[in-house]
Amino acid sequence: MTAVIDKPVHESVAAPGRWAAPPRPVWEEEPSKAGLAGKGLVLTLACLGILFPLWIVVVTSLSSRKTIDEAGGLVMVPKGITFIAYKELLSGGQVTRAASISVLITLVGTLFSMTVSVLCAYGLSRTGSLGHRWILMILLATMFFSAGLIPTYLLVQSLGLTDTYLALILPSAISVFNILVLRGFFMGISQELIDSARIDGAGDFRILWQIVMPLSRAVLAVITLFYAVGYWSAWFNASLYLNDQDMMPLQNVMIQLVQKQQAPVGLGQAIRTGQLSGLAVQMAVMVMALLPVAVLSPFVQRHFRKGMLTGAVKG
Repeated sequence: MTAVIDKPVHESVAAPGRWAAPPRPVWEEEPSKAGLAGKGLVLTLACLGILFPLWIVVVTSLSSRKTIDEAGGLVMVPKGITFIAYKELLSGGQVTRAASISVLITLVGTLFSMTVSVLCAYGLSRTGSLGHRWILMILLATMFFSAGLIPTYLLVQSLGLTDTYLALILPSAISVFNILVLRGFFMGISQELIDSARIDGAGDFRILWQIVMPLSRAVLAVITLFYAVGYWSAWFNASLYLNDQDMMPLQNVMIQLVQKQQAPVGLGQAIRTGQLSGLAVQMAVMVMALLPVAVLSPFVQRHFRKGMLTGAVKG
């Protein structure tokens, strides 16, 4: 007798007059040359659209007053490079003080936000913790409902936080979205690993510090960047809760420069003598505000896919 071997469905020959099923989905097929060229063109235009304004800002900040006057404003083609704007900005005064304040607020605020977010996310990731479901529901409700600006201001004022640096940290210290991402990542850690640590006598804080956090470096790096960029770029809380100009962070000083079209006090004789343009000072302040984010982002970029997608999907 001749043995008959049944072929799998996906290996069966297509019926006459019908197209055979493709071996893989359409979106997994190799793109055509025209498709690759189109993607390359779109990406190139997108990069140019992002880099060209940055190029103008940097070149203008490095241009002399004569070059800016000849260009009629923003400079696209450099004609001589001068660092006088940065030299005057970093020589002391309002901008230097504002930059120091922004660095301090970013470091302290990011540390505080990460500490609270990690502790909250770890507690919510343990399904047996006391009241974790109700706490999670309350946190989710804050993503859709808020008290509003006036009640928030009255609360900050009643706590005596106006004209203090705590007003720049506490009102926006916690992001529920970041907590949910951390929670999702923590829930993906093997429960057997945590149970074995408990058997060895480890407590929750030791498990979090020595097991959970080392395994969550990717998501921790991404969330840290989110908080740091948020604190560095924040300006609304300072304009709302601070009245003393000497306490303003860098972003608020930059806004004042752009709106008032004048250089801050303390830049020296360079502007008054015509050696430095006020526009160059404004562009230099913008570069100083963008530089930390531009430097830190490439180092955290490799963690984005593992940290954000894994935490979001498992959450």
